[in-house]
Amino acid sequence: MGVVATQSFVNPSFGILGLRLLKSGKSPQEAVDELIASDEGRDVRQLAILDSKGRSASYTGKNCIPDAGNIAKENYSVQANMMLTDKVWSAMSKAFEESSGPLAERMITALEAGQSSGGDIRGKQSASLLIVKGEISDKPWEDKMFDLRVDDNPEPIAELKRLLKVYRAYEHMNNGDIAVEKKDMQLAMKEYSAAEEMFPDNLEMKFWHAVTLVNNNGLDEALPMFKDVFSKDENWRTLFSRLPKVGLINLNEEDFNKIMNID
Repeated sequence: MGVVATQSFVNPSFGILGLRLLKSGKSPQEAVDELIASDEGRDVRQLAILDSKGRSASYTGKNCIPDAGNIAKENYSVQANMMLTDKVWSAMSKAFEESSGPLAERMITALEAGQSSGGDIRGKQSASLLIVKGEISDKPWEDKMFDLRVDDNPEPIAELKRLLKVYRAYEHMNNGDIAVEKKDMQLAMKEYSAAEEMFPDNLEMKFWHAVTLVNNNGLDEALPMFKDVFSKDENWRTLFSRLPKVGLINLNEEDFNKIMNID
């Protein structure tokens, strides 16, 4: 139906009640008006509602701690309270509108702009990112695309951005695995290489890349990769020794021992 965000002195009932109002046919503005009118604590609330049609409405109570404000436009809404300056929410809005690319990266760009404009007067502590698909499926466990959060961190936006980058790297790894299943080794190597370029120190990515190579007649190319991984963490050598038992390595004994004994 849409999205509800409530902050400042939070009234958690706004979430479920707001979605119910949208489901009953109310517009975001009507839903905001109804929720605020029924709330005795309205003067210290902040509320935003965005529906599936892209309509938005938001509210900032007159007693929210300054600087506080909100912007509601087509397809997005921005809210901020207890900010160092009154430039934060407009900077977030501008950054979001001028950005391009995937939604997750655009949202983090908006957060960075808000922080650069002063951010929370109390400093930095947490950040989160939640994105769900635009349409409900019969597999709700697959409908949540991102659910990342950072709590009690001195640089929460930077850490959130790093976690998103990790997610993107593993997307490349998964695409590589799919390419292997389809016998498209050229695409698989391209995807694995893209992941490793993003995180060159990630041993797991390099390890499974090497495993895929040896399973596809790429032993010579895989050997230096195994050597690098094993030299940094012997547990990966131990893990490799266990793969034949579960059918994840297709090697003759000589080649298997060549990898196991590499140093």
